[in-house]
Parts: sequence; structure tokens; C-alpha cells
Amino acid sequence: MSQQARIAPSHDEAHGQSMTVRLNWLRAAVLGANDGVVSLAGLAVGIAGATTSRTTILTVGVAGLFAGALAMAAGEYVSVSSQRDSERALLHLERRELAETPEAELAELATLYRAKGLSAALAEQVAEQLTAHDALAAHAEAELGIDPDALANPWHAAAASFLAFTSGAVFPLLAILLPTAARVPVTALVVAACLVATGYAGARLGKARPAPAVARNLIGGALAMAATYGIGTAIGTGGG
Repeated sequence: MSQQARIAPSHDEAHGQSMTVRLNWLRAAVLGANDGVVSLAGLAVGIAGATTSRTTILTVGVAGLFAGALAMAAGEYVSVSSQRDSERALLHLERRELAETPEAELAELATLYRAKGLSAALAEQVAEQLTAHDALAAHAEAELGIDPDALANPWHAAAASFLAFTSGAVFPLLAILLPTAARVPVTALVVAACLVATGYAGARLGKARPAPAVARNLIGGALAMAATYGIGTAIGTGGG
């Protein structure tokens, strides 16, 4: 086996910016789907504890679905917009420093590479070559951890959160509307299956152990449904 073959990178291991982007999208999707499942399940089971009217359950469930999805989207949009504003401000400052004090910035970049383990001569050579190729990109990556060509898009994040929340919420909503007296236990089973799926998928895609993620999802979902069902039953009983 040749030396080149022995040191070839693994295609199964994610690296760099692609891994960061992947984890960000994964985080938004998993959190959105989990919130959709748990929020809508808690709301629907709580209403089902107070009334058996499918019309009431449907009305409250659909309203809760859109309210939750829009709230998730708005929150993600604001969060990512703030992040992008901060990144743009840092990049603007970096551009100004590169224009006004290029020698100091070059020395700073070399210092950063020396801190990562390169020799002084090699660090200076790398800094000079990267600066000559794309000064802003080199400094932004080394100093700020930012890719100027891949800033977060708040509209994409908002849309992803909206769709993720909706995709999770629709399952407990459909389950609670089943024409059966056992709709609450059926909904609990559907929710458990959804939480197992999202927990497992999120852990596997993130290269983590599935068991802790699945357990957290199940425990959180069970507590939410038990609490809201108890509240709904108490209110329904109290109201006659």
C-alpha cells in the first residue's frame, strides 16, 4: 500500500465549514420537530382532557400548530439575523484593519498559526500565501471563525424551523382527532414513536450515541403530556 493511500482522508468523516453548516441545520430541524411534537401533543392532550368535542380539539390544535410554527420561525429569523449582523460588523472591521494596517494583520495571522503548532518560518509562509490569495477570507477564518462567503441566511433558517415544527406537530394533531375513546393513549404512542425517531435521527446524524437523546425526548414528552392532560382534566371537571 502506498504512503498516499495510507494517509488518504476518510470520506465518512465530516470536516470544517461543511460540518458546521450541517450541524446548524440539524439543530434547527431536530429542535423544531421536537418542539412541534411535544408542544402540539401537550396542547391537544390537555384539550382532550377537558372536552371530547373533536371540533374544539381541531380548532385549538390547528391554531396551536400555526402559532407554534410561526413563533419558531420568527424566533429563528431574529436569532440568525442578529448573528449575521454581528458577523458583518466583524468582517467590516477586519476589512478596515487589513486596509489600514496590513503588516500588523499579517503578523497577527502568523502568530495565530504559530499558536496552532506551526514553526515560525512556516507560519509566516502560510500567512503570506493565504493573505495573497484572499486576505479577508484567511483572516476571517483564523481570527473570527467566519466564512465571508457562507454567512447564515435568516430566511432559510426561519423556513426550516417553520417546516420542521409543522412536520412534527401534524402527527399528534392527527392522532388526537381519531374517532375513538382511546385517542389519548393512541396519541401518546404516536408521540413516543415520533420522539424516538427524531432523537435517533438527530443523534446518528450528529455522530452521537442515540440512547441518551431518545431517552431525553421520551421523558420530556411524557412529562409534558401528563402535566397538560392533568390540567385539562381538572379544568374540564371543574367547569362541569
